[in-house]
Amino acid sequence: MSTDLKQVNKLKKTPRRNENLNDTKFIERLIKISRVTKVTKGGKKLSFRAVVVIGDEKGQVGVGIGKAEDVVNAFKKAKTDGRKNLIKIPITKSLSIPHGILGDVGACKIIMRPSIEGSGVIAGGAVRTVLEVAGIKNVIAKQLGSDNLLNNARAAIVALKSLTTKAQVLKSRDLS
Repeated sequence: MSTDLKQVNKLKKTPRRNENLNDTKFIERLIKISRVTKVTKGGKKLSFRAVVVIGDEKGQVGVGIGKAEDVVNAFKKAKTDGRKNLIKIPITKSLSIPHGILGDVGACKIIMRPSIEGSGVIAGGAVRTVLEVAGIKNVIAKQLGSDNLLNNARAAIVALKSLTTKAQVLKSRDLS
């Protein structure tokens, strides 16, 4: 009798909190792993920090950070943090952005402009990774200011978050 109950419990699937996130296939790209230390009374405590970009190449993208005593756990924590910070962005038919945008985080400034079909992603470093994982194929981007990888990725996310479509602008202005 107890074995039948165990089999029934195995067959039952308990609903998860983030179940809708697991049905789509996400791509994870590692931007940077850095070894960081904390100086304590007993000496230096070593840990690793991972910066990861996660996306589905269909307009969803997020940046996550994780810190742990080993690289694998830091990467796992960064992936879950990236899933928590997912944003949805509009992509045009030519797999570009609808209009030019600007993103600022700290001393980093990112300028993005739509590009013609076939030009590819013209960007460098972390911004290129964010755009590729988001599914944008034709865009021109320029990094100004700091070359910090984390802040550049965050600035790219801030810029992409400010994108609007023509329909959204018409709705906000009460036009048809």
